[in-house]
Amino acid sequence: MIQTAHVAIREVRLGFRNPWAYSFMGLFALFMLCLLLINAQGYVQGYSGTTGTTLNLILYLLPLMALLLGSFSLTAEKEDGSWELLSVYPLSTWSFILGKYIGLAIVLLVIVSIGFGLAGALGFTAGSGFGLLTYLQLLAFSSSMALFFLAIALLIGTLAKNRWQALTIAVAIWFFAIIGWPPLLISVLGFMPYPMIKPTVTLLTFLNPAELSRLFTVVRLGGGAILGPEYYEWITWIRRPSGSFDFVAVALIWIGSVMAAAQLIWERRRLRG
Repeated sequence: MIQTAHVAIREVRLGFRNPWAYSFMGLFALFMLCLLLINAQGYVQGYSGTTGTTLNLILYLLPLMALLLGSFSLTAEKEDGSWELLSVYPLSTWSFILGKYIGLAIVLLVIVSIGFGLAGALGFTAGSGFGLLTYLQLLAFSSSMALFFLAIALLIGTLAKNRWQALTIAVAIWFFAIIGWPPLLISVLGFMPYPMIKPTVTLLTFLNPAELSRLFTVVRLGGGAILGPEYYEWITWIRRPSGSFDFVAVALIWIGSVMAAAQLIWERRRLRG
C-alpha cells in the first residue's frame, strides 16, 4: 500500500502540472455553462432535452479525456525512461498500475468536480440550472465514465509502445464505443433472429461501459420509457432498491478485470526486459 500511495502521489503531482488537464477542465466547464444558459427559463428536473444533451456532451468529452491522459501517462514512462528507474526499486507491477490508476482518477475527478462546480455556480447566478438530484446524478455519471475509461486507458498504455500508437488506439476505441456504437449495434442486431436480440443487447451493453453508464443514468433520471421494450428488464433491474449497489458492483468487476489484464501484460513485458 505504501508503494501504491507513493506512485499515486507522484501521478497527482504530474497530472496537475499537465496543461491538458486544465484545457479539458476549461472546455468542460464552458460547455456545461452554455447548456445551463440555454435553459434560462428555470431548473431542470429528471430526464429532459437539456439533460439528454448534457449526457451526450459528457459522452463525447470525458471518455476521450480519460483515454488520452491515462494512456499518455504510461507511454511517457516508457519513452522518458522513468520506468527503468522505477523498476530498480522494490516496486511491484500491481502497485505501479494501481497507483497510476488512483492518481489519475483523483486528477480526473477533481477536473469533473471543478467543471461541474463552476458551471453550476455561474448557472445558479444566471437563474438557470439543474435540480440538485439531477445534478448529482449527472456528476455520478461523469465520474463513472472517467473511471471506466481510465482503466481502458491504462490497458492501452500497456499495449502501446509510444504516444502516437497510444493516440491511435485511444481514438479508435473512443470512436467505436461512443460514435460508432448505435449504427454498429443496429447493424448487428438486424442480422439476428428475434429470440437472440435481448441476450445479445445485454451482452454488448456490458461490454461497452459508455452504454452501460448511459442506460443506468437515463433510467435513474426517469427516462426509461425512451429505451424501448428490449430494455424492459434493464429498467426493472435499475429501479430496484439495490439497483445502484448492483451497478457499483458491476463497475468494480469491470474495472478490476481490465486493470488485471493491464497488470498481466506489463508484468510479462517486465520479465522479458
